[in-house]
Amino acid sequence: MPGKEKMSKKYYFTSESVTEGHPDKICDRISDSILDAILEQDKYARVACETTITTGVVHIMGEITTSANVDYAKIARKAINDVGYNDPSMGFDGNSCAVIVSVDNQSADIAMGVDRSDALNDAEKIGAGDQGMMFGYACDDTPELMPITISLAHKLAKQLANVRKDGTLPYLRPDGKTQVTAEYQDGEFKRIDAIVVSSQHSDNVSMEKIRSDIKEYVIESVIPQDIIDKQTKIYINPTGRFVIGGPAGDSGLTGRKIIVDTYGGVGRHGGGCFSGKDPTKVDRSAAYAARYVSKNIVAAGLAKRCEVQLAYAIGVARPVSVFIETFGTETVPLDTIYKAVDSFFDLRPSSIINSFDLCRPIYTALSSYGHMGREELNLPWENTQISEKIRKWAKENVK
Repeated sequence: MPGKEKMSKKYYFTSESVTEGHPDKICDRISDSILDAILEQDKYARVACETTITTGVVHIMGEITTSANVDYAKIARKAINDVGYNDPSMGFDGNSCAVIVSVDNQSADIAMGVDRSDALNDAEKIGAGDQGMMFGYACDDTPELMPITISLAHKLAKQLANVRKDGTLPYLRPDGKTQVTAEYQDGEFKRIDAIVVSSQHSDNVSMEKIRSDIKEYVIESVIPQDIIDKQTKIYINPTGRFVIGGPAGDSGLTGRKIIVDTYGGVGRHGGGCFSGKDPTKVDRSAAYAARYVSKNIVAAGLAKRCEVQLAYAIGVARPVSVFIETFGTETVPLDTIYKAVDSFFDLRPSSIINSFDLCRPIYTALSSYGHMGREELNLPWENTQISEKIRKWAKENVK
């Protein structure tokens, strides 16, 4: 979102989402389904699984060290079929596509850094699985403390899948995209300025019916009427045709929708993807922790918007840096917020993994529609119970 100082003007911001049938999201689903299958048998597995997909072919690759015995091809086919590509007439079929597997063990050098922590000299505490920086973000746009643009874009994308799967709009196909543009004034959300929905569909339905149905069953069922007006622009399948989609229309790759996975372009991103990675990879676990910190700061009323950066060195448990940005919306001194974070949050990878119980198979459900703000999944990094303690502590410690 716009920079540090509070904006004193009107501006527009846009976020997009994609459905689970988008080629990149199919790859995320396959990679996370493999991770979940492995974690069901071996919660200490080291997994870095990536997938590519194109017409008729899936390629699974990566570095995986585990005692689990899983059938990668079978998992991939199920993931594709569950998305809805289970018929050759759609251009891709999980039952008949080729599946190539190129998997090796994790590097012993990397494993050495992950399995011990030079910083703590404690064999029971793991170090970060790689160097890098991760970001978390929260704001008071929505009840789940997410930017409203990505929140609504996700809901529209999910509704596209819902009406396809429940038979309301049976002519829809799995691939699709959504986009929401919001108008802000002085940093405050005012209204929705534009909505874009594009969905793959069968060849035997008119564009008039597609646009009418999506407006009624997708947009109007998701977007509150009090935040749109006569000036809100709505675009439904603006090119006029979207029959060829999914892997037949475009190749896919794990981790190519990292902005969709997080905050829709609001705030920054460290660059590392989440899908297919076990939680010793701080790209995943520390990003969840950064969301947890930022969300609780906002929930505690210490700021209206908060971005947290965590940075790690491979094999070292404690973050090498913690950076907090509140964009001028803080209600207490920034140094008080830093002290609160230091007092209430243990940001060592082992502590994050244990407190969030991350070595369990929860990741397939996260592969589409975002990893943040998903309160319906009861995710531990979305919990704000600690915020009241933070609020009371800050009140007592403000000078």
